Parts: sequence; structure tokens; C-alpha cells
Amino acid sequence: MSPFHRTFLNCALTSAVFVGAAAPAALMAQGQIHIHRSPDGTQWFTDRRNMGPDYTYVGSYGRPTASHSCHGITPTILAQRAEPYLTTVRHYATHYGIDPNLVRAVITVESCFDRQAVSRVGAQGLMQLMPATARELGVQNSFDALDNIRGGIRYLHRMLQEFDQDITLALAAYNAGPGAVRRHNGVPPFNETRNYITRVMDHYERLAGTAQTSTP
Repeated sequence: MSPFHRTFLNCALTSAVFVGAAAPAALMAQGQIHIHRSPDGTQWFTDRRNMGPDYTYVGSYGRPTASHSCHGITPTILAQRAEPYLTTVRHYATHYGIDPNLVRAVITVESCFDRQAVSRVGAQGLMQLMPATARELGVQNSFDALDNIRGGIRYLHRMLQEFDQDITLALAAYNAGPGAVRRHNGVPPFNETRNYITRVMDHYERLAGTAQTSTP
């Protein structure tokens, strides 16, 4: 079985909205999420595109970020949150040959540098790793900043390698999963994923511009 495939999970909901910490969804792997409706009206959130004839396919979307961690945050607060982690980001980004500013942009969009962040589908920590992905990457504790950053950068490195260093496709894969990118032969047609790429690239370009202006 692929490390990026797990069995479906019944979230026991009656609408397409996650409630609370969504702990049952925490076993889903990084990437695309599918919604199905069973005959009794229960919504099922799963990594499976087909759940059989008794289920009605509702739709698919990219993995949501921990947007609640960014509510009310200002540039000053964001910079204060980021500061303790920048040395670790630079270390592992350099190790894997990735621009640290790209990693910083990913973390900004994923969690606004909230190391305790949990999304509504169970992604955890600074780089919002799903528990199944974290285990596959050797991450012992996604709420440990060093462990999470190391694992997240390693995963981003894999996506960059798989898609020939194409940042746009790598970001799409980080959000929606590499399988979705392959199936659609490019960025999947999910608003969540396309907005994610735009936001990360906006932050990345801003950070890169700041770095250039501060260089003598």
C-alpha cells in the first residue's frame, strides 16, 4: 500500500463542514480530500475518489490550511512568531537545496508560524503535516518545531524533485497531493489549491524582494 493511501473515515457529520478538531480525519494523508454522502445523509471525508455505488460523490478539494491561526494577525506579530524558527528553516532548507524564503512563505500560509496549529482536517504544526505523512517522513512529534520543519522541508523537497523543480507544481502537490497533480497533468482545478499557490507565491516574492533590498 502506498504511504499516501489510507482507508476512508466516517466523520459522522450531516453537512460538508468539519466541526471541532476533526480527530477522526487525522489519519488521512497529505493531499486531496474527497467528500461523499451515504444514504443516511452522513458526509464522509476521505482520500478515496470512489467509495462504491451506495455513496454519492459530492466533490473534492485541496487540503485546507490552519486559517484560524492567522485570524487577527499583524505583520509585526507574524514576524515575532517567525523569529524563533528562522535559523532552523535556513538550516534544513539549505540542506535540501531549497530557498529558505520559499519555506518561510509556505509556513506563513500554512499556520502563520503557530507551532500548535491544527487544521479542520487534522494537519498539525508549523508546516501542517497530516499524521500519516508525518509518520512516513519520520516525524515523531508534529508539534515539535524542529521535527515539523525538518519533515515539512523534506516533503517539499520530494515534491520539487518529482515535478522537476517546478515551484508551482510542487506547491500544488504539497497542498493537494502529487497524485492529484499527476491526474490533472498540472495544477488541479480546486479553488483551495489555486488560492494556496497564489498566497504562497505572493509571500515568497515579498520575502525575496525584502532580502534583495537588504543586501548591500
